Amino acid sequence: MQDKPKTTLPTFTPVPRLKTRHNGWSPEVQRAFVEALAETGSVTSAARRVNRAPEGAYLLRRHPEAEEFRQAWQAALDIGMQKIEDVAMDRAINGTEEPVYSYGKLVGTRTKYNDGLLMFMLRNRAPARFTGGRARALNAADKTTLNRLKKEWRAEWEHERFLLDQEEEQETLKSIDRFIDTMRQNRRANMSPRARAAYDEAARIEKEDGINWMAEDEDWDEDEGVIGGGAVALLPAASGDESAVEEPEVGPRVRSLKDEGW
Repeated sequence: MQDKPKTTLPTFTPVPRLKTRHNGWSPEVQRAFVEALAETGSVTSAARRVNRAPEGAYLLRRHPEAEEFRQAWQAALDIGMQKIEDVAMDRAINGTEEPVYSYGKLVGTRTKYNDGLLMFMLRNRAPARFTGGRARALNAADKTTLNRLKKEWRAEWEHERFLLDQEEEQETLKSIDRFIDTMRQNRRANMSPRARAAYDEAARIEKEDGINWMAEDEDWDEDEGVIGGGAVALLPAASGDESAVEEPEVGPRVRSLKDEGW
């Protein structure tokens, strides 16, 4: 025996939000979305009614504290499906109006009836009368419809999976960034005062000139405040006399903080 179709929406506790945004899913928006879902039977149409993206609705449904929201969502779909069935039955009985053109001009309309849709509705709404109360086999039209629905459901599932993967990827990248920032802060805290001053000066130059002096693969010498064994000069010349450094026979010129007047 089938469950009795739902006719009213249950009250539910909206999914809690950390922040209040003008374009967020506030409790009022969540309730309006569920109401629209019951009226349309379509997630996309319901999201459009409340000026939100359907992707946001799917993400909200996966929230750990969205149990009541998911139940209300399902109840709304049940109510929406009843309305869709009523519309399908109305089209099966009364047909649909189609425009009639002649030489590119609209000359009138005609009513088109869909006997296949009518028989489908009769077999499913009154199986005791039209199928002898037995489970009927799928015909070619039913199989085509089922295959189409399977493709739509598969596409929807893959889209939800993609959104979830994107969310997890973003969270992983943020976690890596926080870990790298912590490592930098710890490394700076363990530097000598002179090395720390050089490090801060390099950061200032990088910010002003857009030059990546502190790439991740470079190694700071905490005693001298230079990078990669002193292959690159980090600081501009300070006031005072500069000491000339002889060029080595092989390899780049090496400068240290002593050359800069520190």
